[in-house]
Amino acid sequence: MKFPHSFIEEVKYRNKIDDVVSSYVNLRRAGSNYQGLCPFHSEKTPSFTIFPNTETFHCFGCGAGGDVISFIMRAENLEYPGAVELLAKRAGLNLPDTGEKQNETQKRERFLSMNREAARFFNRMLYESHAKDAREYLTSRGLTPAAVKRFGLGYAPDSFDSLRKYMRGLGYTDDELKTMFLCGRSERTGNYYDYFRGRVMFPIIDSFGNVVAFGGRLLGDGKPKYLNSSDTPVFKKSRNLFALNFARKACAEQLILCEGYMDVIAVNMAGFPNAVATLGTALTPEQARMMAKYTKKVILAYDSDEAGVKAAKRAIPMLTEVGLEVKMLRMEGAKDPDEFIKKYGATRFKTLLDASQGRMDYLCEQVLRKYNLLLPDEKTKASAELCHVLAEVRSDVEREIYITKMAEKLSVDPRSMRNDVERQRRRAAKEETAEVRRKIVSDTLGYGDRINRDFVKNARAARAEEAILGILLLRPELLSDIRRGTIALAPTDFLTDFNRRVLEALLASDENTDLGVLASDFSPDEISRITRMQVDRAKLTKNDADVLWDHIRTLKAEAPIATTGDALADIRELINKKKK
Repeated sequence: MKFPHSFIEEVKYRNKIDDVVSSYVNLRRAGSNYQGLCPFHSEKTPSFTIFPNTETFHCFGCGAGGDVISFIMRAENLEYPGAVELLAKRAGLNLPDTGEKQNETQKRERFLSMNREAARFFNRMLYESHAKDAREYLTSRGLTPAAVKRFGLGYAPDSFDSLRKYMRGLGYTDDELKTMFLCGRSERTGNYYDYFRGRVMFPIIDSFGNVVAFGGRLLGDGKPKYLNSSDTPVFKKSRNLFALNFARKACAEQLILCEGYMDVIAVNMAGFPNAVATLGTALTPEQARMMAKYTKKVILAYDSDEAGVKAAKRAIPMLTEVGLEVKMLRMEGAKDPDEFIKKYGATRFKTLLDASQGRMDYLCEQVLRKYNLLLPDEKTKASAELCHVLAEVRSDVEREIYITKMAEKLSVDPRSMRNDVERQRRRAAKEETAEVRRKIVSDTLGYGDRINRDFVKNARAARAEEAILGILLLRPELLSDIRRGTIALAPTDFLTDFNRRVLEALLASDENTDLGVLASDFSPDEISRITRMQVDRAKLTKNDADVLWDHIRTLKAEAPIATTGDALADIRELINKKKK
């Protein structure tokens, strides 16, 4: 779906990139630019930069880049038309008539409406006679009618296609229902069937109040116990959290991260609406960054069993990486928050939250529990594992405190433990340096380049092409000279396919092309690469026609020699002359 160039210019003019990005990222001035922590990868030192003079962004860490449209595509997981429409709506602009049957926003709204109707259907079914087992299950778990209403819980009948029939009656198609994972289709018979059957249903609601997906808990025996919607056009598991719609309004001080839906509901109904849970998967970096938008501290309220401990160990580095303070809930006499609240009540749970354990105490305690410290070989193993944990602590002061503390626990000399920790840190630093060097060499030669796969075939020519494109993006008036033939350059002079496509797109526009127009034909990763070309050239002082000509000559010098027809005959004649 394409939009007129004039409309894209108007959308971008009314949506200044620093203004839009500031609602996702905390920005601070850095000279004439803005900097902040990248919303697309985990980092502690800001490498995400906004360039107001070109209305672009670039992350020097992960390489993401582009304009305000590209940013929204990444941040909201939208295709190009959807991102343009969102920004147009933000600016109060009406979309031009492009002749398309249905725009991206209309499709998204239809899918969200479909989920809303499905949630209503499931909720009504919970009160039907055939849902007695579901109601008894919820009662047995201590869920009150108020909890059922607050979270919009429901029941998916244990029948082949009751939801499908209902939704078809509302005008939704089988393909739409399948796209949203409300229905599946049998490979053997080709018949459509309800995806969720015989399950208590938990609607997944985003921070804007939209029902974006569902989780279903099976009644009785069978597998899988929990079934969740897969990714759809309006839902990504890795970028959503259960009950964030409630928690984001009450999590200024801290968030409570639970493992399951029932834990979140129990904690919520006990008076703590700042609880969330992942959606049937382990915590992801995207979810960690999402939490960092709303709070500075996260209390991990994971199950106390072995699986819960493993999950906590995986989650802690992700959370600390985005700058969150991490605490651990120490539950005695219960395996999870739901059970603890049922046994001891909300007041005891509040006391538990206030006494939550620091992440380092928790990690060290988990190591000490594994070994019998009365046995020398067990103590040696414990020391080695503790040194590995302590070597990953960035703060010198914190590391020193825990070296002393753990040395005392093991009854060993702190200096010996400190030496072991520093040895591991040096080894890790050496490996990291070697990896950085390998990456630099790999990037320079173009190995593993997923955007420009031809780079490795002729790195010198590819670099010349990128320099040419970077100059043209900064000095679009030079494109007119190429179109007129004043500058002798054509897409056929380019040796790599990706760069050739970029030049063709630049030359195809009758006006000065910007990234907002290119984004309709290039993916966000490709736009990031194009932005990097512009950013790299902007660092240099000279980007005039003379410099452009220098790179064109370099490129043409790399052109392969023709080896067919008359050219091959000329080469043979030259060889014969040399022989004589």
